[in-house]
Amino acid sequence: MLRSVGVVLMLFASTAMADDWPQWRGPRRDGISRETGLLKSWPAGGPRLVWKAQGLSEGYSSFAVVKGRLFTQGQRGDQEFVIAFDAKTGKKLWETTTGKPFRERRGHGPRGTPTVEGDRLWALAADGTLVCLEAATGKRIWGVNIVERFKSAAPHWGVSESPLLDGDRLIVTPGGSGASIVALNKNNGELVWKSGNDEAAYSSVIAFDLGGRRYMAAFTGEAAVGLAAGNGELLWRYNKVSNRTANIATPIFHDGHVFVSSDYGTGCALLKLEPQGGGVKASEVYFSREMKNHYSTSVLVGDYLYGFNSTVLTAMKFATGEVAWRDRSVGKGGLIYADGHLYVMGENGTVGLVEATPAGYKEKSRFEIPRGEFPTWTPPVVAEGRLYLREQDNLYCYDIKGS
Repeated sequence: MLRSVGVVLMLFASTAMADDWPQWRGPRRDGISRETGLLKSWPAGGPRLVWKAQGLSEGYSSFAVVKGRLFTQGQRGDQEFVIAFDAKTGKKLWETTTGKPFRERRGHGPRGTPTVEGDRLWALAADGTLVCLEAATGKRIWGVNIVERFKSAAPHWGVSESPLLDGDRLIVTPGGSGASIVALNKNNGELVWKSGNDEAAYSSVIAFDLGGRRYMAAFTGEAAVGLAAGNGELLWRYNKVSNRTANIATPIFHDGHVFVSSDYGTGCALLKLEPQGGGVKASEVYFSREMKNHYSTSVLVGDYLYGFNSTVLTAMKFATGEVAWRDRSVGKGGLIYADGHLYVMGENGTVGLVEATPAGYKEKSRFEIPRGEFPTWTPPVVAEGRLYLREQDNLYCYDIKGS
């Protein structure tokens, strides 16, 4: 009996250390993997390359990795598509066409990351085409163009958000009159609620609990806003952190506070949220220009935020905005966190492993992947002991567990 219990506990521990990455910024939309036992440094040329795949063609879409399958988006010719790979071998499993092509001088194709739950997947193309697919086969279950349906306009650099699942609700931000943010039934695409009049930005929505109730925070083209998850009621609005060019970074919620940041000379803000009656009061704790996130969102590890203040990697205390250190690191880029380290990727293809500590910048390793015509803006992903990187058509899978 004891032996059986021991085996079960060992299996549970092994499973617990593996972490799927089912959506934009991971399981909790915070850019953090809870995997352990990862390499503390890499060889000079980088960790072992398990496989390299091609066929993604154009795009900046990141990855969802669930139960041994990897999902992303691309664009080839006159069509965008969702594509699935075997995460162990890199073999292509299926490909399903979605939206019309999107072209822009800083890079073509889709920007958003698929969201996976159970046997289904939801993905948003750069032209606003939203699809629900069978995760196993890519078969289309339903689809709608949210820009057309809600009579809005796609942002200048294309629809870039990643759909949020919250219970039976699928949250997207078409933008425009009466439909800045909308909730759809995840099973059929029918409207549940719509809210606000702001234009769409490039940021993805988050959901959280506060005082026993469910809320959402979004960064529209005009302001950071808070909503009641059940009906979309606007509860608070803060526009000081918004710029009129591109609000991109995802809001961060922690301990009754929301952190929001943007670049183009703007800055960041920490807002304290306090339930009041049936609503929520948002008050500014600080506004700072020490963390101006451009296309990359910071990660919160312990008491400190780590992120790119425009081009400089920065550690900043979440509660006060006090800067602990700054470093040029890999140059301007994006990052995620796993097992004590920041995985940073510069837009020039340089990848670094940096200890996540406010004591100072401590880089453990770095290597490079070839960069093509466009910058490497797709953020890295850590899932199931592997590091996944994308450079347009090229998808790299590295062993970071030494297995």
